[in-house]
Amino acid sequence: MMSPVTVARQTPSAESVSKLFRTHFGRLPRVVASAPGRVNLIGEHIDYNGGEVLPIAISRRTWVVAALRESEKQTVLRAVSATEQEACEVPLKGAAKSGRWCDYVLGVAEPLLRRAAAELGDQLSLDVAVWSDIPPGAGLSSSAALEVASALAISSLLGHEMDARDAAMAAWRAETEFVGVACGIMDQFASALAREGYALHIDCETAETDHAAFSDTVLIIDSAVRRSLRDSRFNERKVECAEALSLLRQRWPSLVSLAAAEPDQVLAADLPQPLDRRALHVSRETRRVREAITLLRAGQPLTRELLVGSHDSLRDLYECSRPELDWLVQRAIGFPGVRGARLTGAGWGGCVIVVGDSASLQSAQVELARDYQSRFGLTPQLWSTAASPGARVERTG
Repeated sequence: MMSPVTVARQTPSAESVSKLFRTHFGRLPRVVASAPGRVNLIGEHIDYNGGEVLPIAISRRTWVVAALRESEKQTVLRAVSATEQEACEVPLKGAAKSGRWCDYVLGVAEPLLRRAAAELGDQLSLDVAVWSDIPPGAGLSSSAALEVASALAISSLLGHEMDARDAAMAAWRAETEFVGVACGIMDQFASALAREGYALHIDCETAETDHAAFSDTVLIIDSAVRRSLRDSRFNERKVECAEALSLLRQRWPSLVSLAAAEPDQVLAADLPQPLDRRALHVSRETRRVREAITLLRAGQPLTRELLVGSHDSLRDLYECSRPELDWLVQRAIGFPGVRGARLTGAGWGGCVIVVGDSASLQSAQVELARDYQSRFGLTPQLWSTAASPGARVERTG
């Protein structure tokens, strides 16, 4: 049996991804940008239901380097990744998704280059190299980080630098309109707008944001159970929530979103199963976020009641957990110094977060990893993070 992995990565950097670009394309890149993954402290499956969420950026990032080149014939995107075996070469004009990793770059690049064509001409192709230490399929928003970093890098190349909010929106449109995942704005906003030492509070109905100081350590446990939003029941849950809102509006026409419904309204509506469970999770979860942000603004830590209550709701009402995630949560909260634990991301696999003080989480890692591997035969990855900086353009040349 393999040993549990506590930290297993080669850290990417501006230099390493630039070297990858030179090796593959035989020239220097013109711009370097990076964006972080995220964990959501609380507020799961709330962003596309008009509620409030509370993510932080994590220390792992995706780096994108890029350069333009003139093309006499068909304009194409050429993309290479340090973590993907297959390089991509796909048309930019009439771009169509292929189900490959480069869809996330293509979905950002095509509209930006199309809008720039009047000024720069329509014979520009794009070369991109990517290096990331955010594990894909773990619920840490690896796709959002790639999209946000691509938006910053490509817009900088075109001489139209985006601010962080515009980059987040460009990334969100790529995810929803091109890749075809009906997600809310949280992942892209967290990657673009996060600040070091702060949690990002997002009202997903209005897109208003603010920050609250967050000093705890977060232990991320990648369960090694992979899932993709394209393949999971994510879109099914979104449809269920839309149906629940439609039924609730028959009694309360002024409801602006599912998250706006009070728990008592959901219970009184006698919704059919499973719509009743989905709506009750959303209603209660967005109110847990409000409790959490009130605590942080008062200088208080998040509580076990909030964090574990969120996980239990995701397990029982939203039905997006798995036995592996449930086991990790219950095992983690038994360690001293742990404030709470919950699944993070969409669920059906991916990661659990454990919140507490740094020393306690460090001492729990080895035992957690060993016992999990013994129970499920899976090798987890565990690492700690603090609230980290958001996206940035690193260098232009």
